[in-house]
Amino acid sequence: MEKFRIAVRKFDPFESTLQKLWDAFCLQNNIEIEAEMIPYELHNLYVETIAKKGLENGNWDIAHLNTDWIFDAANEKAVLNLTSFITENPPENYPDGWHNSLLHLQQINNGTYGLPFHDGPECLIFRKDLFENPIEKENFRKQFGYELRTPENWEEFTQIATFFNRPEENLYGAVFANFPDGHNMVFDFCLQLWTRGGSLLNENNQININHKEAVLALDFYRNIVNNEKAVHPKSKKFGSVEAGLAFAEGQAAMAINWFGFASMCEVIEESKVKGKVDIAALPHDPNHKTASLNVYWLYTIGSGSKHQRLAYEFLRFATTAESDKLLTTEGGIGCRKSTWKDEEINKLIPYYHKLEMLHENALTLPQTPIWPKVAELIDKMVLKAIESDVASEKLLQETQKAILKLQNY
Repeated sequence: MEKFRIAVRKFDPFESTLQKLWDAFCLQNNIEIEAEMIPYELHNLYVETIAKKGLENGNWDIAHLNTDWIFDAANEKAVLNLTSFITENPPENYPDGWHNSLLHLQQINNGTYGLPFHDGPECLIFRKDLFENPIEKENFRKQFGYELRTPENWEEFTQIATFFNRPEENLYGAVFANFPDGHNMVFDFCLQLWTRGGSLLNENNQININHKEAVLALDFYRNIVNNEKAVHPKSKKFGSVEAGLAFAEGQAAMAINWFGFASMCEVIEESKVKGKVDIAALPHDPNHKTASLNVYWLYTIGSGSKHQRLAYEFLRFATTAESDKLLTTEGGIGCRKSTWKDEEINKLIPYYHKLEMLHENALTLPQTPIWPKVAELIDKMVLKAIESDVASEKLLQETQKAILKLQNY
């Protein structure tokens, strides 16, 4: 019997939600086709769907793709343009049901190449029980001379991380995701850059990271992640999921990670910090404003799928307000405004309504077919910075030369 195949981003909430949605969809529509859902880690998901042409050759009917990849996927004709399907039978309350920042990255060459699935911009996640503790506040003020609060700049971030770093209690000041997968450290570098007023693009809209703000960003980042008096010692082995779980298990006072890992603290069984977490905007240079990064996940349909109409009908079902709320209660992040404002969700996750605030400061990565290769170069650069003492200026110069070759290719 022919199977309907879905390439899934490996993450328990995604896998459980998708199985529940498929079962409900089949029941509602009297469909008797089995779905084979294969979960993949980030890099392997890209390889299976785009690099090996899995979406193009019909190996996958649906795939989770993130917005880093969608420009590449659309240009490679790997994913289906959904415009005609949407015109004929749009998803529930489309497009008004979503914030505009979740609709534009999949709009390429007048086509729509995916529907929002999972979101949650980067933010500062912190233990409010520690920050609000009167004894901690008193000790902090004695040591640093100012009130304990969420850090407004990166110097305060370092001081607070050092203050809360208590290895003997299995508590560390901060946790990062430094596993070199072409994503986590790239995103962290971008956030460091943007919160210092820097940009990835020059005045000609070309990628350029060889400038003073980038030096400041890389210098700070390599120092903080190597600071044994402030940072979780396993950060170098952690991807974003592992860093999120470590935070949920009570192993860190602060994390810079996706909003979804804050909400996960309220819904997963392993969480030891339920009710003790809050989120805030990222620290920033005193002369510049905060920033967030908006990379979100999409449902996409393979251009080679033999079940395109069925796939679209499932996407319509999977993106209803009810389905979006289910994803959230399972531990993912719903994309609809209705979920952000839902009373039940905000009782479960008290800071859920803050998603709108994060989106107002959220920046996006450059939309260019070469971005996945540029991200690999930046990833290698940050890794080299962390593991060697080569000057940041030199690393940035070398990386910019390699980026120029890609741009001139």
